[in-house]
Parts: sequence; structure tokens; C-alpha cells
Amino acid sequence: MEISVIIPTRNAEIYIKNLLEKLTNQSRKVKEIIIIDTASSDNTRSICEKYDIVKFMPINNGEFDHGGTRNRAAREATGDILVFMTQDAYPENEFFIEELTKDLGKNDIVASYGRQKPREDANEIEKFARKFNYGDTNIIKSKEDIDRLGVKTFFFTNVCSAFLTKEFWEVDGFPEKTIMNEDMIIASKLIFSDKKVLYAANASVVHSHNYTYMQQFKRNFDVGVVFTDSKEYFHGIKSESEGVKFVKSAIKHLMANNKYLLIPHLIVDSGFRFIGYKLGQIYYKMPIGLVKKMSMHSFYFDNK
Repeated sequence: MEISVIIPTRNAEIYIKNLLEKLTNQSRKVKEIIIIDTASSDNTRSICEKYDIVKFMPINNGEFDHGGTRNRAAREATGDILVFMTQDAYPENEFFIEELTKDLGKNDIVASYGRQKPREDANEIEKFARKFNYGDTNIIKSKEDIDRLGVKTFFFTNVCSAFLTKEFWEVDGFPEKTIMNEDMIIASKLIFSDKKVLYAANASVVHSHNYTYMQQFKRNFDVGVVFTDSKEYFHGIKSESEGVKFVKSAIKHLMANNKYLLIPHLIVDSGFRFIGYKLGQIYYKMPIGLVKKMSMHSFYFDNK
């Protein structure tokens, strides 16, 4: 099967050459790389146009939508498999595409996502978060796993994901006009269509963020908005327990590694996440101006 890679970009100059070089030197070759770019003002386009395999699709400011933009690029793709990435992640090795896609089509597996490993400059809590969310072993998730895994059943990431094209469109692709988590929503749609999703532990990319407290607040505010506006996809499953589990595990990790001084930072960081999430769940009760200030993706509320 042929593979199309889709990458939304905006001012990706510092990342894109490294990413394209690694994607064009994979053990399993890709047919095309579609860059859908939102009005970059740097050298993103000129770098991309040096690669014959790249199709560059410019869009205007104000047109970007997490799900809609990816769907727009997917409609131009000709591969039997769609691989989605983000501009700030890059394959750890030349086997990334092979490991991400090799099980698609087997045993009702129609989508997969890979492992994220932290950058060298990642802080200790970010490093632990990557280990907490991305383990060493493959996981196949289906509707039968909901009672056991809860919201983790739908955990999925477009930082590095792959879909069988036919099954992607059978559920109408990504949801459009959603503030974020379009990846978890499509995973939910596939799972409730009696399909399976794979976590491919050996398909690794390097990707992490050292978010400030306020950035954590804003990101989790938007997650709260998702669980309010798209609650039908998650069938009443709560995510708070997963957050509590993370904090407890992180404290044990810090203590085991004699990093006690980081525990107050963890508590404050987790507090910003929790408060942001809870406020996001009731955003509709607040003035729209305040809501936009609390959101990482304020454009979502322009037409609310």
C-alpha cells in the first residue's frame, strides 16, 4: 500500500528541513508528503519546494482548523494510508514509518499512533509525562477495553498517526470546527464503529514541550472545552482520574530519583492544569472575551 504523509505547518523553518530529510530516508518509502501551510512568513515554502516528493498547499490566515485543515489535505492525498504528523516532531530513526503502518489492516486495526520521546532539553516532569503516556509495549484498543482503560481507550495523537484511507473517510475523517483533540474524537468514532486502534511503541518520534504554568492552564482549558462540546464522543467517561493517577505516579518518580525539590513545581503545574480543565468545562457560562484570554486556541470562539 502507498503512503501519503500530511503535515500542517506555520513558520516551520527551524523544523521542516530535518523532518523532511528523515521522512525521505525511511525504510518504508512514502509516495508523497503534503504540506498544508498557514501563511508562513519565513522560509518554510522555499525549503519544502526543494523536495520533489513534497506537495505544498498554502492556505490563508483564519482558515486553519485542527480537523478541517487535515481533512482538506487528506482529500488531495492519493495514498492507501494517511500518515499525519506535526511540524515540531521528527522520526527517531529510519524505521518509524514501517513500524507505524505495518499492522494496519490486520485484525480490524485501522489506525495507529506512535511513541513520543522527549527532546534533550525537556524538563524532568515533561520527561516523566512522556514515559507515563507512551510505554514500551504495543497496545491494541477496542470497544471492549473501555471499562478497563476508561478515557485512555481513546487516547490518540496526531503528532504521529496513521489511518487506512478508506476507513478514515468511512467515519468522515476528523471532526471539523473543534478546538483540539480531533485525534481522540476520530479514535472514538473508529472504536465505536467496532474497529481497533493500535499504539505502536516502536514507531518513535522526538517531541516535547516545556510549557509554563499559564500555557498548561490554557491547554487544559481547551481540553475542558472539548469534553463539553464533544461529550457525545466520550459517552460520559471522565478524564479526571487519569490526571490524579499521573500526579501520584510523578511524585513517586521524583522521590525515587531524589528530586524532592521538584515536587512543589509538580503540584503547582498540576493545579494550573486542573483549574484550566474545570473552567473549560463551564466556558459557556463566562463572557466570551474572558474565554478567549484563557484559551490557547482563541480563534475557535470567533463564531460561537
